[in-house]
Amino acid sequence: ETDAEYMGSLPSHKMASVSISKKRKFVADGVFHAELNELLTRELAEDGYAGVEVRHTVMRTEIIIRATRTQNVLGEKGRRIRELTAVVQKRFNFPENSVELYAEKVNNRGLCAAAQCESLRYKLLGGLAVRRACYGVLRFVMESEARGVEVIVSGKLRAQRAKSMKFIDGYMVKSGQPKQHYVDSAVRHVKLRQGVLGVKVNIMLPHDPSGRMGPKEIQPDVIQVLEPKEDAVLAAQ
Repeated sequence: ETDAEYMGSLPSHKMASVSISKKRKFVADGVFHAELNELLTRELAEDGYAGVEVRHTVMRTEIIIRATRTQNVLGEKGRRIRELTAVVQKRFNFPENSVELYAEKVNNRGLCAAAQCESLRYKLLGGLAVRRACYGVLRFVMESEARGVEVIVSGKLRAQRAKSMKFIDGYMVKSGQPKQHYVDSAVRHVKLRQGVLGVKVNIMLPHDPSGRMGPKEIQPDVIQVLEPKEDAVLAAQ
């Protein structure tokens, strides 16, 4: 293993003692986040896993797991979260008691692309027809006050020949900066008997000034026309 490869596999807590360039630090953080996300996606798929956030403090590293069913993530008397903490600590060589895992509940699972993607995946594995499963997801997301939703399923749908089906409802931006802020995306693979299906869910989030249900930033193409002020009538001299 070369120095570059070794450095690339180090998370931030290891770099405090090793002098390292900014570029390598960002790459290493990205690799750490990607591997952690992959582990939790596979382990917590049935518990509505919706993403992970890593916070580095002076004393410890905090890993916040976002999920729809936090009780299942914690396990009986917190057993499961302790097991996950031990796995992460061993894999990434964290010192004892320097990494902490927390579970955070997703406010609205109808606006979470990862949760809806997993839901669709389990519907398809259960043998539900593709159209029915997708329209069910579309309806649920739009009822959760999303601006728009798009579901794409591709692979061998019923016939031997692979094809792609796209289901769209509402409004969806496809380019520019608003796409970064407003569109939540998730991709999953469904392993069926006849082959693998690809499932992609895009959800256009609503604008929320508080930042809880959606982004605070107003879209640049949304223009608000204010009512004109009434002219003050000057009294005759």
